[in-house]
Amino acid sequence: MSSSRLAAVTVVLYESQDQVNIGAVVRAMKNMGLRDLRLVRPEPYDVTRLQQIAHDTLDVVERIQHFDSLDDALADCVRVVAFSGRRRATRWAMHTPRSMVDEVLEYAEQGRVALLFGREDHGLPSDAIDRAHALVTIPTTAHFSLNVAQAALVGMYELHVAAGDASRSLGRPRKATAPPTAAEAERTFSDVEAALRAVAYFKTRNPELIMRTVRSLVFRASPDARELTLLRTASIEVLRTLEREKRALLRRIGLDDDAVDAAMRDDAEAVAQIRADEMARVFPHAAAGDEA
Repeated sequence: MSSSRLAAVTVVLYESQDQVNIGAVVRAMKNMGLRDLRLVRPEPYDVTRLQQIAHDTLDVVERIQHFDSLDDALADCVRVVAFSGRRRATRWAMHTPRSMVDEVLEYAEQGRVALLFGREDHGLPSDAIDRAHALVTIPTTAHFSLNVAQAALVGMYELHVAAGDASRSLGRPRKATAPPTAAEAERTFSDVEAALRAVAYFKTRNPELIMRTVRSLVFRASPDARELTLLRTASIEVLRTLEREKRALLRRIGLDDDAVDAAMRDDAEAVAQIRADEMARVFPHAAAGDEA
C-alpha cells in the first residue's frame, strides 16, 4: 500500500506503559493500512508478545522506531495531530476524528503527518501538546474510558475510509442477479393477489389497499430478480396446494374425475362450500361446537 496517502501518516506513542496497548495499536494499524510506528521512551516490551497480541503484523513490528525525545520523533513531520481526552484552549484547531481527515490527508500529500497519542494513565503532558498543530477529541459519554489503542483505532478508521483504502474486497453474493423488470414485478403482484384471494384474505379487507401496501413493502425491500421470483413461486405454490386439496376433497365426497374438473371450474364460493360441508362431515363435533 505504498501508493496510499496513508503511507505518509505516522503513529507516535508517547511513553507507552503497557505492551498490550502497543500490540493493540499495531493490530489496528495493520487493519487500517498504516505501517509507521514510532515509540518515545516506552516501557520495555517483548516483540514476541506484540506478535501474539497482533497476529501477522511482523512487517509493522519490524519497522517500529524508538526515540529518546518527542522532538526527535516529530522532526521530519510537517503536521502533528494530537489526540487528547480533554478539550484545550482554542489556540489549537479542534477536531473530531472525522473532521480531522481532510487536514491530515492534505498534509500527507506534502510530507509526513504524525498522529500523537499519550500515556495510558495521564495522556499527553502540556509540553507534548505544545508540539501539535491540531487537537482531536473523540466524542463519548461522560464515562469516557477509551484506552490508547481504542482511540488510535477510531482515528485510523476514519482516515482509512476517507483515503479510500478499503483493500479487502467483499465479493458479490453468489448467484447475484440484476434488479427485476417492471413486467416481472407486475407478474409477481398478480400471483400474490391471486394467492390472497384463494385463501379468502380479502373477505373483510380492501383488496386495492392491501395490494398497494404489498407493492410498497416489496419496493422498499428492493429485491433482486431472484428474490422476487422466490415470492412469486411461493404464491404460485399456495394456489397449486389449494387446488390439490380441493380436488382431494371433491374425490372424497364421491365425485368422478369429470365432475371434479367441472367443479374446479366453478367459482371459489362453491368450492369453499363443498370444503365446508366436507369438513363438517369429517369433524362433526367441531361443527356442532361452532353452532353452539
